[in-house]
Amino acid sequence: MIPAEGFSLEMEMRNMRKSLAAMVVMLACCSASAQAGYTIGTWGTSPMAAPAGDAGKADITLREIVHVSVRGAQFMTITLSNEFGTDPLSISEVSVAHRTTADGVDTPTPVLFGGQPAVVIPPGARVTSDQVRFEFPAMSDVVVSLFVPAQKMTTLTQHNFADATNYIAPGNQVDAKTLTEAKETANWRYLRGIEVNTPIGNSIVCLGDSITDGSRSTKDANSRWPDLLAARLQANKATANLGVLNEGIGGNRILNDGTGPSAMARLDRDVFNNQHARYLVILEGINDIGHAYDPHRIYDVVTADDLIAAYHLMIVRAHEHGLKVYGGTLTPYIPTGYSAPAGEKVREALNDWIRNTKELDGVIDFDKATRDPANPTQYLPAYDSGDHLHPNDSGMKAMAGSIDLKLFEK
Repeated sequence: MIPAEGFSLEMEMRNMRKSLAAMVVMLACCSASAQAGYTIGTWGTSPMAAPAGDAGKADITLREIVHVSVRGAQFMTITLSNEFGTDPLSISEVSVAHRTTADGVDTPTPVLFGGQPAVVIPPGARVTSDQVRFEFPAMSDVVVSLFVPAQKMTTLTQHNFADATNYIAPGNQVDAKTLTEAKETANWRYLRGIEVNTPIGNSIVCLGDSITDGSRSTKDANSRWPDLLAARLQANKATANLGVLNEGIGGNRILNDGTGPSAMARLDRDVFNNQHARYLVILEGINDIGHAYDPHRIYDVVTADDLIAAYHLMIVRAHEHGLKVYGGTLTPYIPTGYSAPAGEKVREALNDWIRNTKELDGVIDFDKATRDPANPTQYLPAYDSGDHLHPNDSGMKAMAGSIDLKLFEK
């Protein structure tokens, strides 16, 4: 065969080398993308609707501090939410940093969305940032700062009870190491989650009400039972790659909306939308029972059978999404403002079902861990926050300590 005009062996060898180099780069990028694309949640919260009030009337910076569970070894993303907003939400600049003082940070790292510093989130939507090269240790504080310019706002998307101190400051202070004229706030506004890239790992979603949300635990101490569970997981080599997401909302119920959408209604949004979630812990129902049998004002009456049927549906749906489901028994609630003998019978019936059903993949007996053996309808006094409904820090520790970590090695 006569070579084509202009052909040379040297030219073909150069082309082959270029092709091979391109293939190596492509394979390396594919490998990196595959690894970078495996993300798990290290922190999360459940937002709800809140009236805007004066929000939107001036340019502000939100500096929001979160206590992460699993470490970020290389890349991370953040998820922002306008799920309950009725207007488009404009956020002009975002940064992430390590916390140094109350509202102080080290050098902020910019966070981009589609390569741009600004993003507009449509009503009812959420957005996840581009990957950010940012590392942080497990069980540390990560600070997300958002510059939110003045704009029309009718309804906010936020988690109302952070059990932590966050900050609002005038103007754009996203890159400031220390804020000027900052005011404290007790919510997480627009911030929904932080995810990390990892070659291996999963997350645990804790679905619950105020007991999971941390009500009556010490503010800024990160002593909610999911936080304390995360610390135990990190200390155990076999579970150190598991993130813990606290999807508790104070006042939440299983069957009826009220303080936030019901647990049944928010399964897709707060549980199944979390990438690589592997386990679901459910601790809900005490507010359904309390309101249904409140001796002062009975409403939204439910029975034990109603709650068991709801649990059945949550379990079936979670199994369809590949999650293992662990049921937490309801902790004592007598004497509280909405406790009653009829309600206590429902609590005991639901707990009995949780302990004995074959539908769940496991049981976490929070009731047994916190009740007074001499008076099982009440908290052990050392665990009672004083309102007889919520555990104190010691009670939270007892709850977290009662969890068999082998549940999360399966």
